[in-house]
Amino acid sequence: MQHGKDHGREDAHAEDPPVAARVKALEAILLEKGLVDRAALDAYVDTYENKVGPRNGARVVAKAWTDPAYLDWLRRDASAAIASLGYVGRQGEHMRVVENGPGLHNLVVCTLCSCYPWPVLGLPPAWYKSAPYRSRAVIDPRGVMREFGLELGEDIEVRVWDSTAEIRYLVLPERPAGTVGWSEERLAALVTRDAMIGVTKALSP
Repeated sequence: MQHGKDHGREDAHAEDPPVAARVKALEAILLEKGLVDRAALDAYVDTYENKVGPRNGARVVAKAWTDPAYLDWLRRDASAAIASLGYVGRQGEHMRVVENGPGLHNLVVCTLCSCYPWPVLGLPPAWYKSAPYRSRAVIDPRGVMREFGLELGEDIEVRVWDSTAEIRYLVLPERPAGTVGWSEERLAALVTRDAMIGVTKALSP
């Protein structure tokens, strides 16, 4: 579902330190009481830090930038194309990729809750789940992106896409200039989580 919206960032890029402290305290108590297993907890953290996360989405983007056949597949059936790279799982079953271009910029939001493509982006950031972002992304997308440091000209069309339980979106950022001949690995390093949500662009080389 497409909307014309804006995002409001709400102090976005880091968890509130008191929250992090409470999480660590709770973890310590659960471990002390034997209610959780340290190895299982470490495995869970490793999964979301190293196996499920933005680096997966970055690899999808880099492959699309360098492989026309893969890009065509991604356009036709994003779920299958992404799964072919091994990125599957909960909240990644029904994917659609929306492409940025010279005159078009896409932004993703979930206006009802926090639907988010975990297999390619990992856990959603706190700001993505916040009420200010969910409402402002609909009302003033340019203002939201401005708060992330992205200023778009009035000649650029902005489209806002509303993720739901039925479909989740991944923004395919524009490939930065000056990257002709780069390897997929090198290109992937330019692709951030925020660029794949649409609040920023890919990094410049």
